[in-house]
Amino acid sequence: MPVRSITMSTDSLSARSAITTIGAAASNGSSAPSVDPSFVAETLGAIAANIATVLHGKDTAIELTLLCMAAEGHLLVEDVPGVGKTLLAKALARSIAGDTSRVQFTPDLLPSDLTGVTMLEQSTGRFSFRQGPLFANVVLCDELNRASPKVQAALLEAMEERQVTVDGTTHALPHPFMVVATQNPFEQEGTYPLPESQLDRFLVRTALGYPDRAAEIAVLDSHARSDAVALVGPVATLADIAAITHTVSRIHVAPVLQGYVVDVLRSTRAHGELRLGASPRAGLGWLRLGRARAAMRGRDYVTPDDLHFVAPAVLGHRLLPVAGGASSADVLADVLSTVAVPGSRRG
Repeated sequence: MPVRSITMSTDSLSARSAITTIGAAASNGSSAPSVDPSFVAETLGAIAANIATVLHGKDTAIELTLLCMAAEGHLLVEDVPGVGKTLLAKALARSIAGDTSRVQFTPDLLPSDLTGVTMLEQSTGRFSFRQGPLFANVVLCDELNRASPKVQAALLEAMEERQVTVDGTTHALPHPFMVVATQNPFEQEGTYPLPESQLDRFLVRTALGYPDRAAEIAVLDSHARSDAVALVGPVATLADIAAITHTVSRIHVAPVLQGYVVDVLRSTRAHGELRLGASPRAGLGWLRLGRARAAMRGRDYVTPDDLHFVAPAVLGHRLLPVAGGASSADVLADVLSTVAVPGSRRG
């Protein structure tokens, strides 16, 4: 989806004020009515355009990141160093007026380095909790596969439960809470590869890749003069994101499309080129991301095109091909081309 510049009218600003109130209610745990998907499209479009001012030529990666956030998922970026992974996380957090943190994963990292610790205050003689870097809206976990399985498990528990427990006390993480984890697919020495059960916790896997020639020239021009990300200002609020996630969860999926999703999942499990097919959790994630894409297009219903667009990002890393066979991407493409696509958009 090409990013676009958005100018808000007075009516739009009034709608934003009303939806911010709704979003605040939703973030506080109270019930809130669904909002118009056009607001989702407008707001996510503005965030995408804002990020694109510093991350050039990566419209698809930006869109998948925003869809992942709208679906309340976590993102795994497999790519080489220096292509903008940290920039993406920072620009996203600044665009929604949120907090961001970055953790460089190393073999000597401890779970408490992520979650925080309970410390004795000498002045008062009381114990207090010092929050770790997980207490941020966007957490960049750089080179996740370089940390020990124990640390990986601590992170993935926080991702799933959206809370951490330290010394028997549970601490809720902020909302929204999104992990952007990275790993280098070309360096395996000294790493602890994520098992399939942990990869399954990431809603989306994507890559940024090298920019094209024009985008790389734009990078050299814009980043050489100043800290580009420092110039990124907020175009949405945390309350807006709460309203968006609330709305996305209520986007209509026709029964015929639900049946299509199940047929695709079952086809992956029976495919001769796969040792491991897609789980029911994969199907739930696929629908969540499809709903987010429909809302980002301003619709209140999911179409087959929505599901096909997000399928590689949400299903690819959940498939385990046989040794020496076709790649998971090729197998998924084969499955999607053979399973009949429903002709009706709504049920």
